[in-house]
Formats: sequence, C-alpha cells, structure tokens
Amino acid sequence: MELNRTLIETPPRDAATVVMLRDAPGGLEVFLLKRHGASDVLGGAYVFPGGKIDAEDAALIPQLDQPLAALHGALGEPETAAELAASCYVAALREAFEESGVLYAHGASADQVAQATTLLREGHGFAELLLQLGLKLDTRSLLPWSRWITARMASVSSKRFDTRFFVAAVPSGQTARHDDHETTESVWLGPRAALTQYWDGHIALAPPQIMSLAHLSRHDTVRSVLDEASGRSPALVLTEPYDDEHGTRVLCYPGDPHHTLRERVLPGPTRLYHRNRRFEPEGNFEALFED
Repeated sequence: MELNRTLIETPPRDAATVVMLRDAPGGLEVFLLKRHGASDVLGGAYVFPGGKIDAEDAALIPQLDQPLAALHGALGEPETAAELAASCYVAALREAFEESGVLYAHGASADQVAQATTLLREGHGFAELLLQLGLKLDTRSLLPWSRWITARMASVSSKRFDTRFFVAAVPSGQTARHDDHETTESVWLGPRAALTQYWDGHIALAPPQIMSLAHLSRHDTVRSVLDEASGRSPALVLTEPYDDEHGTRVLCYPGDPHHTLRERVLPGPTRLYHRNRRFEPEGNFEALFED
C-alpha cells in the first residue's frame, strides 16, 4: 500500500461501517469486500461494508425500531447530536445492503430481500424500497464497536473520515456478496487468516482493518464479540502519525509512549510502521496478537 504524505485541511466526513460476522466450522469469520481499483478511497484494499453518511439517511429516523435516545446513548458520543447518532445506524445498515446485499430488517423474507435488491438496481432509494416493501430496519442487530477518526497527516488516503464501526451477525438465510460495482470481490475469513493473507501479500488492508482484525482475533464466536460490544463503550481511536529518524511513517494509537493519550483502548500493538509497502507492527507477525 502506497504512503500518502499530504496534509488534509478539510474536516472529517461522518461515516459508518458494519463488521459482519458469522460462526463457521473453523471458528469466527468476518466478511471482507475488495474495493474497486479505481476507487479514490482505498482502491484495491479489502474493507468492511460501509461508507459516508448521506443527508437522506436522516429521513428514516422516525421509522426506526428504537427511540432516538437509546441509539444516541448506545453510540457513546454525548457530544454528537442525537439525529447524527441515529443516522450512523441508518448509514451502516444502508451500506451493508448496498454493498453486500444483506438486509437488516425485521422479518425480511428471502423474497423481500430479493425484491429489495431488484428495486435498488432499478434506482430506487433505500428509504423508498423499505417503504414499498413494508419493512423496518433492525437497528438492534448493530452494536457499536469502535470509532476511528482520521488524522490530518495523511497516510493511506487524502480524505478524512469519522467512522463508527458496528459489529453484527449476518442474518440467517441471507448471503453476502460484492456488488460488482464499488466492490469487485468478497470473502469470508477468520480474522487471523485475513491478517495472514495480508502479511503474505495476497490482500491489501488499511490500518483500521488491520487493528480491528487483530482485535477480533481474540474471539472464537460471534456471541463472544457481541458480548464484548454490549459490555463496554465503543473505543475512540485517534491516530497520531509521525515520521521517525529514518523517514518511516509510524501510526501511534492511544497507550503508545508517543501518543498524547496514555490509556490503551485496543488490544494488540500500539503502533504500526509503514515498511515493505505495508503497515506492520514492531517486531514480527505475532506482534499483532500480543497484548
């Protein structure tokens, strides 16, 4: 992954991501999508379904299955407007459907999911197709996991985002796949297996995905992940990059000696180095899994 060294002057855009999970014979698996190579954000990298919050997302707030105050409280951002907090949930669910075809809606049948996909391809908006099919979004399926705010000193993109990461089990009976438009490939992998493929050069990952997968590798089941998410506030991850004496870009996370925040918020390494055209921890591959 090429390093970007521009200074970003614009404020971060609000965004939302869903880390979709399933239990497999070999243990916990995570759904990853390969972004189109021509994308101006992480082109060619493997990511979780997600994207920017749209103005239209707020239109669905009155129809959500939880009170505004409950969604606001669960997100753990008292300084954020309640409407924006709810829009994060809507955007996460919308992006999951648009990019993977998975619809988190109460009582959605296989036929309704297929109809929703057809309506989306015909150009109907997310709110419109839900209304037409009489479906209500299942916000309870999403649990806030972490919040990543891009630093002004760029490393992988010239754009800044304030991204809320949610975790959710893939609904029973639904199949996730890439959309062949914004994303060109998709795969279910165990967190450690995904990081192994990254380390071996088979897939590209950005630092938030690397650190999130390292975190998830501590879990064996979907239930274990959801229990952790429901038992704590989302981790706020403020990345503080700098270039060391050799000119190597170093990304520091809370708890690192070089970070202004001394309290750790994530398991695993507290810094990543940009070496060998990728981001890697100090030491070897196993350092991703050490506390």
